[in-house]
Amino acid sequence: MLAAMPPTPPSPPEPGEPRIRDRGDACPGALRLHAAADGFLARLRLPAGRLTHRQALVLADAAETLGDGSLSVTSRGNAELRGLRDGCDAALAALLDDAGLLPSPSHERVRNIVASPAAGLDGLGHADVQLWARALDRALCAEPRAAALSGRFLFVLDDGRGDVAGLGGDVTLIAAPDGAALLATCSGTFRLPAADAVPAALACALAFLDAAAAAATGAWRPRELPPGHLPDWAAALHEAAITAEPVPPFSSPGTPPPAPGPLGAHALHVLAPLGRLTAGRLRALADGATELRLTPWRGVVAVGTHGSRLAALETAGLITDPAAPGAGVTACTGLPGCAKSLADVRADAARAPGGPLPVHYSGCERRCGHPHGTWIEVTARDSGTYLLDGAPVPRTALAEAVAAARTRKS
Repeated sequence: MLAAMPPTPPSPPEPGEPRIRDRGDACPGALRLHAAADGFLARLRLPAGRLTHRQALVLADAAETLGDGSLSVTSRGNAELRGLRDGCDAALAALLDDAGLLPSPSHERVRNIVASPAAGLDGLGHADVQLWARALDRALCAEPRAAALSGRFLFVLDDGRGDVAGLGGDVTLIAAPDGAALLATCSGTFRLPAADAVPAALACALAFLDAAAAAATGAWRPRELPPGHLPDWAAALHEAAITAEPVPPFSSPGTPPPAPGPLGAHALHVLAPLGRLTAGRLRALADGATELRLTPWRGVVAVGTHGSRLAALETAGLITDPAAPGAGVTACTGLPGCAKSLADVRADAARAPGGPLPVHYSGCERRCGHPHGTWIEVTARDSGTYLLDGAPVPRTALAEAVAAARTRKS
């Protein structure tokens, strides 16, 4: 049986994180639980957000028997179990291991891989980067040194449509139309054969570890390294016997996330209200699907099913229409689950209208789980006041103010 690790203290926020660390990476995982106000929290890294049919059912059972009955979808397409009872860590580890969700206990927190969720399904894109994600996961787990990456280091794999290229990856791979790939880092972009994409990504991650060790500042991600200590990416690729040509930075077409509804002939996309999937909703999604892909937009792509299932999923409480209330609205945990929160942001976010421009409700200035790109920021100032894009708004007028802001900015 896998050994569980002790709970960790809360992790610091990403905005404004210091370059110098005075302690190790406390990012929670599946074996290292986080003590929250509503119980313990487990964060499960799911490369490309992928769950098999069986894995989805196992997580639904785990949420009901060990947690609060729900699964949260993160902004990286990972999953969180909340409200876990004290002492359940060994039972949870055994469930996850049996379902194939812990291929490497030593690497489970570093399997942060986001990939275009619709890759290989709708005829768009230049390569099925979902396959790249599986190969990269295997390569990470097979490399002992990769276990030293922080729980925040992020790989992003874009199939060329530009839907995830802007999600702030530390190493980003982008499929090109002619059998090539672009590899983008914080300080350089390279063109290389698509067959070398996965080994190139791993080589760059290991080069970061070397640079971080030399800098000795405790940096978790390349952009946190002090000036003059960035890795020599070209040398790392050359040492890995990868032919790579420096090129100008990738200009993303800025493709928006897929709208809720059918996705090609054999898949569909729905949104989880405020990023939460009850066990019942997770089972409804798994019904008839060969796999599920959790998305960085707090949605789920159900593969192996079709549009005729949308009515049943809407009845189950999932968002199947881009104009439906709650579409594009996300929120952090808020009160009572997070002791740092100043308000019950989920209750207030549930009253927000749907719309094309994302809206994120935060319980404090940390803004946990906020989306990337352009969004409307709603941050609790106290129990009765929010800041809407920096301007104070009474809680009683918040829904109307958010609707007006969405109309104005769309």
